[in-house]
Amino acid sequence: MTLRARLFLLVGGVAAVTVAGATWIVSASARRAFAALDAQRSSVLVAQFRREFDRQGEDVAERVASVAASDDIERAAAVLAQSHADASRYVDMAAPLASARGLDVLDLLTADGAIVSSASWPARFGYRITWPRSEPVGRPFLQAIEQPRDHALAILAVAAVPARDPTLLVVGGRRLDEHFLQSLALPPGLRAQFVDATGGTPPPGPLESLIARARQTGVEATETIEWPDGPESVNAIPLTGSNGSVLGVLIVGASGSELAALLSRIRWTGIAVAGVAILAAFGLSYLAAARVTRPVEELARGARAVAAGDWDFHVPEDAATGEIDDLARAFETMTRQLVDQRERLVQAERVAAWRELARRLAHELKNPLFPLRLTVDNLHRAKALSSAEFDEVFEESLGTLSIGLSNLTTVVGRFSDFARMPAPRLEAVGANDLVQQAVQLYRAQMEAPGRQPIAAVLELDPSAPVVRVDPEQFGRALQNLVLNAIDAMPSGGRLTARTVRMPTAIRFEIADTGEGLTEEESTRLFTPYYTTKAHGTGLGLAIVQSVVSDHGGRIRVESARGRGATFVIEVPAAPNEPA
Repeated sequence: MTLRARLFLLVGGVAAVTVAGATWIVSASARRAFAALDAQRSSVLVAQFRREFDRQGEDVAERVASVAASDDIERAAAVLAQSHADASRYVDMAAPLASARGLDVLDLLTADGAIVSSASWPARFGYRITWPRSEPVGRPFLQAIEQPRDHALAILAVAAVPARDPTLLVVGGRRLDEHFLQSLALPPGLRAQFVDATGGTPPPGPLESLIARARQTGVEATETIEWPDGPESVNAIPLTGSNGSVLGVLIVGASGSELAALLSRIRWTGIAVAGVAILAAFGLSYLAAARVTRPVEELARGARAVAAGDWDFHVPEDAATGEIDDLARAFETMTRQLVDQRERLVQAERVAAWRELARRLAHELKNPLFPLRLTVDNLHRAKALSSAEFDEVFEESLGTLSIGLSNLTTVVGRFSDFARMPAPRLEAVGANDLVQQAVQLYRAQMEAPGRQPIAAVLELDPSAPVVRVDPEQFGRALQNLVLNAIDAMPSGGRLTARTVRMPTAIRFEIADTGEGLTEEESTRLFTPYYTTKAHGTGLGLAIVQSVVSDHGGRIRVESARGRGATFVIEVPAAPNEPA
C-alpha cells in the first residue's frame, strides 16, 4: 500500500470517526437540552395551573358566599326551617342564581344532605348526598361530581345558611374543563387536558398505563408516547381532593416534533460533513504525501547547491513540516554558520591583504619625501641668487609643492595608521554611552549656522547590555559612521542612532536620510581606497571594518538609492556584566 493510500485511510478514518462522535455528542446534548426545556415548561405550566386553581377557588368561594347571603336564599332557609315545609317550591331556584353568579354548578341542600334545587341537574331533587357536610365551609376544594351525561371535576365551595345551626347548604363551583385550560397561557408545542380518574371518561389507549400509574402512586409520572405524527413527552400529574384521593389527572404533553426535526437535521448534516471530510481527506493525503517528499528533494537540492558554492541558497519556508521542518531549519542554520564563517574569513583575509598593501605603500611613499624636502630647502637658498622673474616662478612652485607634499603626507599617514593599528584593549563599556558620546561630538556641526540642520534622534534600548570593546578604537569607528551620515545629508535630514539588545549580542545602527547607495556601492564600500566622496582617501570605512573585525563583530550596510543608508554593527555582549 502506498504512502498516499495509507494517509487517505488514516485521515479519512479520523475524519469520519470525529464527525460521527461530534454528531452523537451534539444529538445527545440536544436531547438533554430539550428534556430540560420540556421539564421547565411543564413545571411552569403546573405552577400556572395551581395559581389559576387557587385564584378561581377564591372566586368560587366568594360567589357561593354571596349566593348564601342573598335575600332569596335566607328566606328559603327560613321557610325550610319550619316543620312540614314544602321544599318542591324551590326546585328551580338554583338555576337563575348560578347563571347570575357565573357558576357551572350550584346545589341547594338541606341540613341532612337532601337536594332542594340543582342548577346543573334539576332531576336530582330529593337525592341525598353526604360529602358536602364533611367539607370545610368557605374553603374551595376539588371534587368529582355527577352530571346528566358524564362525570366531571369541579372547583367547589360550601356555604351555610344561616351560619349557625344551618338549615340550608349552598354548594357551588366551576368545572375543570377546556374553558379552564384556555385561561392558561400554553407555550408553543405544549398541550394540556384533564382526565377524570373516577371512571367517567375513559382514557385514550396509549395513555392508559401512564394514567393508571399516576392514580395508583399518587405522584407525577412521565412517559414518551409515540403518536402517528411524532413522539410526545407526557407528564401525568394527579389531582387530589381534600381527603387525598386521586380525583383526576392533568395531562401535560410536550411535542417532540421539534427535537425529531433537529436530530434529523443533525444526522443529515453529519452525513454531509462526513462526505466532505472524506473528500478533504483524499486531498489532504495527496498534499501531505507531496509535502513529505518535496521537502526532502528541496533539502537534497540545497545540499548540492551549497556544495557547488551557492551559499545564498535557502529552503522555502513552506516546504516542510514537523521533523522535516526541524531538519530544514538545521540545514538553514548550518548554511548561515558557514556563510558567517566564510564572511569572517574573507574579511580577515581582506584586512590582512590591505594591511600588507598599506605597509608597502607607506614604504614606497616615504622614500620620495626626503628629496622633496631637500628640494624645497635648495629653492629657498637659491632665492637670493635668482632674478626678480625667478622669484615669481619660485613662489608659485613653492606653493604647489607644499600642497602636494601636504596631501602626500596625509595619505601616507592614513595608510600608516591603517597598517600600524594596535590590538584592541578591551574594557566593559555601556553600549548606550558609546553612541551618545559619538553623536554629542558632532551635535554642534549638525546644528551649525549657515547649513541645513540635521536632527539627531537617539533610540537607545534601556536594556542594552555592557560590551567589551576598546573605547578609543570603537568610539572612533562610531564617530566615523556619524560623520559619514552627516556628509551624506548636505541638505539636512535626520540622523538616527539606535541600540538593540539581542540574545547574545548588541546591535548598533547609524542611519541617515540621504541619497543612499547603489547595490554596487554597497558591495565595494568597505574596500580600502574606495570612496563615494569627492574628498577623502577611502580608508575610513576600511578602518571601521578592521576595528569591528578585531572586536569579533560584523558590519554591514543596508541602503537603496533615494532611501538613505543604515550601517549596522553587531558585537558580542559582555558576559556576566550588568546592563
